[in-house]
Amino acid sequence: MRAARLIKMVLLLQARPSMTAAELAKELEVSERTVTRDAQALSEAGIPVHADRGRIGGYRLVGGYRTRLTGLARSEAEALFLSGVPGALREMGLQDAASAARLKVSAALLPSLRDAPRTAAQRFHLDAPDWFKEPETPALLPAVADAVWDDRPVTARYRRGEDVVERELEPYGLVLKAGVWYLCARVGEPRGRPARDAGHGSFRVYRIDRFTAVDVGGERFARDEEFDLPAFWAERAEQFARSILRAEVVVRLSEDGVRRLPYAVGHAAAREALRDAGAPDERGRVTATLPVESEEVAHTQLTALGPEVEVLSPEGLRARFASDARRLAGLYAT
Repeated sequence: MRAARLIKMVLLLQARPSMTAAELAKELEVSERTVTRDAQALSEAGIPVHADRGRIGGYRLVGGYRTRLTGLARSEAEALFLSGVPGALREMGLQDAASAARLKVSAALLPSLRDAPRTAAQRFHLDAPDWFKEPETPALLPAVADAVWDDRPVTARYRRGEDVVERELEPYGLVLKAGVWYLCARVGEPRGRPARDAGHGSFRVYRIDRFTAVDVGGERFARDEEFDLPAFWAERAEQFARSILRAEVVVRLSEDGVRRLPYAVGHAAAREALRDAGAPDERGRVTATLPVESEEVAHTQLTALGPEVEVLSPEGLRARFASDARRLAGLYAT
């Protein structure tokens, strides 16, 4: 513990010309007295930590004690500091490791590039959770993340409907989608059931907040080097988006309605509907068959388009919109 703190102290001093005891204490999460003792220990170990006395004094490294990363352009250095997603790293239990890594890189950069972390952080910030949702970190996420990084199989128990199911999984990758964590894993040998019943060897997606227990194995599994996490996720996301669209409605859209349709019903449904739509009529309106999750969901989604959409069928949904129109007319009658 102390050894790690001493290394961090050296890196902090290497990254800045000078730091006060109070600044070091805050960064290291210790007292100023501990900072004084650590600085003395470093000096005794041959690391040239010098203490400047006085009101504006502090600690600094002397004699050019530093290493440098050479060959990095400014754009490359700034891009390097964009690679970390603070919230996601914190939830996976990797915040300290990422902080140490950024500190080491900062300390090794040439002086002309030392402001790269600040300039990058002030120009890009990723806020992963969706609007109006209070993000919750799954309790088992750090354990799953450790298994992913170390290629270790897990025995996972998770909620599936009213049941709790146990699976042997080879965890390949994590995905954070709109504030929800997912595990992409290959299904291992199931316990007490034939392999074919559990899709042995296939890749599946699991919501980590549905895991109730995770036991990490000791031996590493042989990873399929051809597995492409971004491609796999894109394919499964597309399949999921299409799988929930189990009903259809026929609509007539204005030109503005066509433009706004993807934002109301989702890009997958809109793309499919407009791909097979007929030519615009004399008023520029397009008739299309729209895949939807249900009539109830369609009513909610299409209401957002207002007069830019007319529902032609099913008749029950059309009647519902007609009733909405009459109620609106009554509200706004003068």
